[in-house]
Amino acid sequence: MSANAVIARASTIIEQISPDVTADFALRKSLGGDREMEPALKRAIVRAVHAYHRWLGWLDQAERTHRRVAAALELQDRFDAKPDSFKAEALAARSVPQWLAAEVDLTPDYLRQLQRDPALYLRTQREFAASLPRALGSMNRIDSNLMGYSFAPPVDTAFAYTGTRDLHVADEFKQGLFEIQDLGSQIVGHCCAPRPGETWWDTCAGEGGKTLHLADLMDNRGLIWASDRHTGRLAHLRKRAARAQVFNYRSVVWNGGPVLPTKTKFDGILIDAPCSGVGTWQRNPQARWTTTPDDVRELAGIQRQLLDHAAPALKPGGKLVYAVCTITRSETTAVADAFTAAHPELEPLALPVDGGAAQHFVLPEKLNCNGMFLAAWRRRA
Repeated sequence: MSANAVIARASTIIEQISPDVTADFALRKSLGGDREMEPALKRAIVRAVHAYHRWLGWLDQAERTHRRVAAALELQDRFDAKPDSFKAEALAARSVPQWLAAEVDLTPDYLRQLQRDPALYLRTQREFAASLPRALGSMNRIDSNLMGYSFAPPVDTAFAYTGTRDLHVADEFKQGLFEIQDLGSQIVGHCCAPRPGETWWDTCAGEGGKTLHLADLMDNRGLIWASDRHTGRLAHLRKRAARAQVFNYRSVVWNGGPVLPTKTKFDGILIDAPCSGVGTWQRNPQARWTTTPDDVRELAGIQRQLLDHAAPALKPGGKLVYAVCTITRSETTAVADAFTAAHPELEPLALPVDGGAAQHFVLPEKLNCNGMFLAAWRRRA
């Protein structure tokens, strides 16, 4: 398919996007079921759609869609060749919404990181960490020591994938040997550091990415309660767990309210809370133009409620880990500091980063991954 054909297909997809239809949904609907299309062609169309939203503020909205897509791809190519030629002031004015400056430090490195194509990360099951790179190819191991983290044992299951295969149809994926999981999300699991035989609660498990990681770190021993408010997500979690042969979990519906799904007391609780997703804006650029300050304020309230409601389920000495894929102040340090002040029965707990800080930002421009925030506490004995 020619460049013009890629632009035409991307334009058709973009015209399907609305306040009720996200770019990711439109891409899955258009491309997900097409088994005949070459993976390279799919990637080209996806790149064009994301480039359009990445450079939306630079485009002439009076132009027809296909012309705007072509202009966005030209801007992307210029940026990829010479990122420093784009001034930070212009990027701040045209590549992100104006309200973001009140919530995030808009450094030149951060602004330029948002305009890059994202990396693709895999997490292998630990028993296949040595053999899978030879079988799959194009896997570059991420050395946690180079990242400046002090995990023990060191991370050896995170890889950047640079190949061209459609991983979703790879036999190794169907056999559950690896998951497609961003490096930032993998860091969350390692900060939880669950031990085999413990009992954990993944409160907002979604489709189970972090649940599966916790299970692998626990050698499939002990028990994980995986809860979510959406039954459809839990159904998908069960499919993923079966594929990965993870059995040490129970899935249960929980709406985040004060009535907990179990009377069990936990060694560890992970609250991977709903958030604005600002940390994913490199990977999901359309969200820059649909997320509002009202969303941030509303979600910060939900995050605080989740922490308040889940904390009583900790055992004495139990660990509570709060994680969000955003870097807005309202959803990160403000939530964590208010929670600390309101709960003297909990003490801040050192994370294996920043020399033992109890709060930590995973910055996109530092690690080339989704932005994350983590905080941890321990219930006093």
